Amino acid sequence: MIIDSHQHFWNFDWLHYAWPTEEEKKIYRNIEASELEPLLKKAGIDKTITVQADDSYADTVYMLDTAEKKDWVAGVVGWVPLNKPDEAHRKLEEFTKNPYFKGVRHLIHMYEDTNWIVKNEVIEGLKVLASFNIPFDFVAIFPDHLNHVPTLAEKIPNLKLVIDHLAKPPIKEKKIEEWALQMSRVAEYPNVYTKVSGLNTAAHWDTWSFEDLNPYLDVAFDLFGANRLMFGSDWPVANLAGGYLKVLNEIKKALGERTKEELDHFFWKTANEFYHLKLENN
Repeated sequence: MIIDSHQHFWNFDWLHYAWPTEEEKKIYRNIEASELEPLLKKAGIDKTITVQADDSYADTVYMLDTAEKKDWVAGVVGWVPLNKPDEAHRKLEEFTKNPYFKGVRHLIHMYEDTNWIVKNEVIEGLKVLASFNIPFDFVAIFPDHLNHVPTLAEKIPNLKLVIDHLAKPPIKEKKIEEWALQMSRVAEYPNVYTKVSGLNTAAHWDTWSFEDLNPYLDVAFDLFGANRLMFGSDWPVANLAGGYLKVLNEIKKALGERTKEELDHFFWKTANEFYHLKLENN
């Protein structure tokens, strides 16, 4: 089984997104489930987790509606206003009645205030999230944001969180030491996971290969272990540097020496456990 733990849809007829913009010509258009479906079949993907692309209820409702129509969508990572704990609680009571609602994310990497996530009211909102046993997708962009993970892990030890995209390491610059040091600090907390996703766009160029990713994947496996790592395509953002099939195939090449047990965790078991999917590999 393979679960793609990180993919997006967007429909500009449904709502206005802050990103993508006209500068991202390849993906600045409606991109929906019908476009992804044949790629999943070709790649041998069984299930996906659809992740929010906008800090709005409309985006969450749109994703949940899509999940109802597509049996390969196993879950949705939506949005509630964590800086408004009471409202977040009310919306979580509503959203968690939907079996596809599996997580929450905020687009904190787009916020001007890189300390937003540790504001008192946001901490309270994350505590509300933890009380519902709903995990948090933490979209960090190196070098910002990661320094706040220990604070969250210590103040809310019952909150499971996952760092999206390995925090976008500086692959293009071939720098690794400072990123690895920051990741080593957050890996000390057992409730912190990470997604191997979006690395092709961190590399920035179309000629990237698994060899560019290898040093960063080795660090991730050493620090987190396969049972806290999960595969994600970051499609359709992946189309900016190679596309869906290239992302999957190059990551498979990079993991060629890993054991079957490691690969099982990486490609489906970790996501299955983290998002409470309750899937079985037949």
